[in-house]
Formats: sequence, structure tokens, C-alpha cells
Amino acid sequence: MKGVCLHRLLLNKLCFGLVFLLIVPVIVLLLEGAPVLTIFSTTPEQLKVFSQGFLQQQEQEHLGGDGATLSGIPGPASRSHSHKSRGKVNKDCNYAKGKWIADDKRPLYSGNECKQWLSKMWACRMMRRSHFSYENYRWQPHGCEMPEFTGPNFLKRMRNQTLAFVGDSLGRQQFQSMMCIATGGKYSPEVEDVGWNYGLVKAPGALRPDGWAYRFPATNTTILFYWSATLSELEPLNTEHTVTTYALHLDRPVTFLKKYLNNFDVLVLNTGHHWNRGKFNGNHWELYADGKPVGNDSRLAALNRAKNLTLHSIAKWMDSELARRPEMKVFLRTISPRHFVNGDWNTGGTCGNTIPLSNGSEVLQDHSIDIPAESAVKGTRVKLLDITAISKLRDEGHISNSSFKAFTGINDCLHWCLPGIPDTWNELLFAQI
Repeated sequence: MKGVCLHRLLLNKLCFGLVFLLIVPVIVLLLEGAPVLTIFSTTPEQLKVFSQGFLQQQEQEHLGGDGATLSGIPGPASRSHSHKSRGKVNKDCNYAKGKWIADDKRPLYSGNECKQWLSKMWACRMMRRSHFSYENYRWQPHGCEMPEFTGPNFLKRMRNQTLAFVGDSLGRQQFQSMMCIATGGKYSPEVEDVGWNYGLVKAPGALRPDGWAYRFPATNTTILFYWSATLSELEPLNTEHTVTTYALHLDRPVTFLKKYLNNFDVLVLNTGHHWNRGKFNGNHWELYADGKPVGNDSRLAALNRAKNLTLHSIAKWMDSELARRPEMKVFLRTISPRHFVNGDWNTGGTCGNTIPLSNGSEVLQDHSIDIPAESAVKGTRVKLLDITAISKLRDEGHISNSSFKAFTGINDCLHWCLPGIPDTWNELLFAQI
């Protein structure tokens, strides 16, 4: 492919400008012992965007560390006994700009009781962990009044509607959080498994289905999750062999979305933690664009640029779909940060801090620190669910070394304890729907 753009439909948006930034690749641990991966953790001081182009690395591939604090102002949060804000209601609220506030009414459900929906590997109340102060905080945007977020309120708002999460294991955490909130964390035999309506059934020999879908009969509300690590279409290149190489089409949305999109009223997309060579090689994924393989000499051979093409492509495709269905709401959720210190997942890296907000409690910048995601949705009808800087302040909320599956010397500083930070992601989602 010639030039810097491989998809003519995206030419004006994707031809990259100059991006001046420091990119800090960091290694994180994937779900259930999957291969390592690389994400980009940046700070406002490290980011400057000249245009909506692809990211370019100006520093070496492995700089180490986790960057400077994103917080703004350090210090203890004030204690609040109210879920109400004194700010004015503002439909144009920047929900990502605000402050963590201690709240005795949190968490929104019990980590000991939500066993029907919450995976044991994320239920820190049932693990070896002994510090749970991370559960007792809520996010308060500056100048905005947050609606009261409860299971009944959510189900009332979503009456006769379907909420779909499509993404990786962090998307699955957000899905399980929403199921626990919607049910109050209680056993709910009335909730129906409707996964078969979406082809979400466990295949022979598989550990789990590709996702789950549950319907609440009282309000006819459905909540579902579909696993798609890259949001891209995967096409087997040799259908005659059980183990084959797959074409990962950067400019085509995952087939599940094309098939079932008309069933959804609210859609939350996320990707980012699987864009690394180890994962691609392990899954036998090969990059394709415009229906052709991406050559090693192409700029898209760099996975950060490949990911950006996918983000722009799916945002543009969703925008065209929203033109036909303006009542539907689509969100691209920004990347969830990791917090390894003094090493990476396999070199003794930890996230053992148990003191909430020790790096600050406030986010002051107006723009997202996930520049690729913010750039992708700009000019489209797709909304940004910006959780990166908010979550960056909560390093004490990770599973750390409490996991049932933790190996000696290995910590999970990518996934979150539940109840925990993903509950806030859903609260911000609820405020915007």
C-alpha cells in the first residue's frame, strides 16, 4: 500500500498529522494468564496534538515507569453523606473533570453477595485482600449534578431497551458491574438468560461463550456483553484446518456488531489492551486493510497506528449507522489504566498501595488523556465515555496479589476489584443516557 492512508474513505480523517508526545509502553497482565500486551500510558504534559492523525513514537520503545501524576491537586477527599451535587444541571457537562469524594453510602452492592453475576477472580471481598476503603468513594464532576444511580432507576430508564458492551476483559468487568448494580447484587432468579438470541452459546470445548445476555422481565431490559478484543472483523484464512491464521481487518467492524446492531439502544465499545505482538502472534492474527495484508514496511505494521485506524474506522462506521438511527446512543470508552510499579507483571511489578487518593483526588484537564479515542470520535455522533484520568487516580483499586489465580511474585494491576472503579464508569454512562 502506498502513502500513509490505506482506506480512502478515511483519507481526510486518518492522514496523520504531527503528534508530539512521549509514549510510554507498559506491560500489563491479561485475563487468566493470557500473553502480555502493550498499552500507552500518557499524561497531559506528554501530549500535544497537531491533527487527528496516528500516534508517532518519539522516544524509544521501552521508557519504563508510568509517567507523571494526572491528578492535579493531591490531598484527602472531603467526606460526603449525599449523592447529590450542589452544581447546576448541565447537559453539556464534562463528566471526566471533577473529584473523588468519600461517600459512606458506597459501594452500590455487596461483593460478598453478588455471586450470580460477579466472577470469583474479580470479587476481592472473597479473596485474601483485607483493605476495602477503595469501595467508599464516588466521582463528582465539577459544576454538574449527577442523577441518582440505582438499579431501579437504571432499569426504569432502560425500559424496553437493550444495553450492549462490546470489548475486552475490562468491558466484561463493566458488564458484570452493571449486572450487580441492576440487581442490587442480590440473587435474581427472574432474570432470563437470552444469550441464544445473539448466538452467545458455549461452543464444544470452549471455556465460556463469546458473551452473555440477560433480560429483566419487569422492564423488558436486556444487558449483554460480547467479547471482541480489537473490535475488528476476524476472517479465517484457511477454513480446512482447525488451527489457522486469521485476517484481522482494521477497517471492518466485528461481525457481531454488523449482525445485531439494530437490536441495541445503547452501545459501549472498548479496545486497547490486546494490541501487542505477543497477543497477535499467539492468536495467529495478521493485519489487513482495504482487504489486503499490511506489509512489514507499511506504517500500519506498527500496532499503535493499526489500533488507531480501527478506532477511526469503527467511529466512522457507527456514525453512518447513527444517521439512520439517531435515537441510539453509542459510546467509545477510553482505555483503562494499569498501575504496575517497580517492574512489570512478570518482573516483580506491584500495585500494593492501599491508601485511597494518595496521588491526588482531582482531574482538571478539559480533554481526555486517551488522545486516540478522543480523536476517533471527534466530528462523529459517537460519544466518548472518558474514564482514563479518573481511574488513573485509583491505583489502590486493583486486584493486586489477591487473585485466586495469582502466581508467586505476579500481581494483577490491570483488572479492578468489584465492587470498585468500573462501577463509576457505569455511573458516568447512566448520567449520559
